[in-house]
Order: sequence, then C-alpha cells, then structure tokens
Amino acid sequence: MKTTPDALAALIGQRVDLIDTPALVVDLDAMDRNIQRMADFARKHQVRWRPHAKMHKSAELALLLQQAGAQGVCVQKVSEAEALAAGGVLDITITNEVIAMPKLHRAARLATALASRGGRLGVAVDSAEGIERLAEAMAQSGSDAGMDVLVEIDVGQGRCGVPPGEAAVALALAVARHPRLRFAGLQAYHGRAQHFASAGERREAIARTVQQAAHTRDLIEAAGLPVPLVTGSGTGTLVNEAASGVYGELQAGSFLFMDADYARNERDPAQPAFEHALFVKTQVISVRDTHAVCDAGHKSHAIDSGLPTVAHLPADRALRYANGGDEHGILYAEGDKARLPALGRMLWLVPGHCDPTVNLHDFMIGVRGGLAQGVVERIIRVDARGALS
Repeated sequence: MKTTPDALAALIGQRVDLIDTPALVVDLDAMDRNIQRMADFARKHQVRWRPHAKMHKSAELALLLQQAGAQGVCVQKVSEAEALAAGGVLDITITNEVIAMPKLHRAARLATALASRGGRLGVAVDSAEGIERLAEAMAQSGSDAGMDVLVEIDVGQGRCGVPPGEAAVALALAVARHPRLRFAGLQAYHGRAQHFASAGERREAIARTVQQAAHTRDLIEAAGLPVPLVTGSGTGTLVNEAASGVYGELQAGSFLFMDADYARNERDPAQPAFEHALFVKTQVISVRDTHAVCDAGHKSHAIDSGLPTVAHLPADRALRYANGGDEHGILYAEGDKARLPALGRMLWLVPGHCDPTVNLHDFMIGVRGGLAQGVVERIIRVDARGALS
C-alpha cells in the first residue's frame, strides 16, 4: 500500500492555492453531488449500480460509493481486483476475459479470500476454452468458494464477447456444468455508444443492444437455465439501459468525475446532471506575445480522447489548450476580449479522459469548499495505479 508522502499529508487543512503543480485534484463537493444523483437515479429506476473502479482505481472511493448504495465494483484486470480487495472492497466483478493460467490461479485465490470475508468475485467469459481454464484453476485451488461467471456477448463494442444468441447459450450451459462455477448472467456492454455525440444516436444504439440481450436471455432460459442478471451500461447511455426492463445492473463509472470528452456530447434530458469533479491544477510558467505556457503536459493527463479544456474562467476570458509535449501545455486566448493569463496564474484543466489520467498519478488531492477558496480535506491513494495484469 502506498504511503502518503509527508509533503502531501501536510497539505491537509491548507488552502487550495498551496497545492503544487501539476496535481490531480478532486472537487469533493461536486463528486458528492454526482454520487447522490447516481444513487437517486438507480433507486428511482430500481436497478443496481456497480461503478467501474478502473476509472478511479481507489479502494477509498469504491467504499464511499458502496456506502451510498453501490453494489460493489467492476474492474478490468485481476491486479486491479487484488489492489481493491487489499483495501477492503469485497464485492468485485472482473468484466473481462482472463485466459493465462497464472492469472486464473490468482483469481481463484482471490475468490477464496473474498468468500472467507463474506465477499465474492465474478469474471466474464466468451469461449469454451476460457471456461475450462477457469474451472481448472478453481478445482486446483481446493476451495469450495466458487466464482460467479458472466457470459459476455458483443452488443456493438466489437471487442470481446460472442455474438448474441445461440453461441451464448452454449457457453452458459457449459458454465453451469462446473460445480465451482456459478452462471451469474450476461455481460452486455456497448462501449462505443457511450461516446456517440447525440442522445438520439445513443438511444438507437442501446435499443438494438437491449433487443440482443433480451433475445439471448430468453434463449438461455428456454434451455432451462435461469439468467439472474443482465449487466453493462456506461455513463453515456445509463438512462437507456435503466429504462429497458432488461438490464438489472449499471456499470457506469465516469459519472463520478466526468471529463471533457463526455462534456462534448449532447446530454440526454433524462440523465442526471453530473458535474466535472476531476481537475489537473497547473500554473502558467511562461508568457509570450502570442501564447502562454503551463506546466501540465501529457505526462499529467491523458490525451487519447482529446485535449483538456480550461475550466473556471470568466465568460470573456476563454483559453484554448494545445499540446506542448510531455511537460508543457500551450495556451491561446480566444474571443474578442481575449487576454493571456499572467505569469504565475493557477489554472484548472478538465482532462479529456478521466480513466487513464488517474492512472498517471499515485494520489489525488481532495478539496472541500470549491477550487477557488477551498481547503484540502484528504489525500486519496490511487491503489491500483499501473495494475495492468
């Protein structure tokens, strides 16, 4: 477990302007509002929510979400599951295929450890060989703890998963034949639809997804095997899966922080108004005639989903962030009354993509009372940073 450096620990109770740059900062008030809105939404629609912890990678935040009503967490890697379990998270689903026997043995050990503490571990499969390997690892563990298994169907992501329909039936029946494996339902996540620009596009895509998931569920149940759950969804489409009557669990994770990529898309009126809660604090370190330079380059924020935006500026002082390389960002003034920021000015960037941005940092700095005059309340460890196996 990472130990909080003395310099960071000393920030607790200090003004926000004393945070050195670049730093990853969480607006705790905005984050709390996002959590409450998500909890209220799930309760209203009578669906479970299992936020994807690959976004924040923090046991502390996972437990905070569970206190608000979340079922548990999703992760993508065995090592993420191990890191969060070490931090006290007991209900974990790996929404990904695990094929390598060393990883499967680790997963089997983790399933045993979680069961001994009243928890459970789940994993996704999309092949008969994957099921046999998982069953072998569980048998070799010598434990009767068992593991939940979701059959993944490809509902539009074009990545993992078997085609909806008969192929999934065969896999579900194969899972049910193994005594240490529990068929737990269908994994049906359309990741690409999360980022379609218009709410109408997302709604149409998920309508097809729901039809495919329901058809597959019905076929499995016609074969004599109950389907306890259809799970999936993300922040961009959660209103559609929640209203479907087919999905019983939502895996949205980015709602907690939001990012610039999600902000560029049209918001569905039925979706809660989630706020930006994750920022990179940066400082202007050079000012030229045509531009300014800040100290947050792409070592401090991910650019796979686009460049960050500059937040909390007066309406007539828009700044455009341009890529300046590893350690720098280039800032251009935009608008008729455009003016470059002064040397030494502190600025707040909204990352293009929150998940890989968090993975660049060991700690997040939680601020209460706003980014202008707030104080540092807590230091949040990124427990699963670099957990890629």
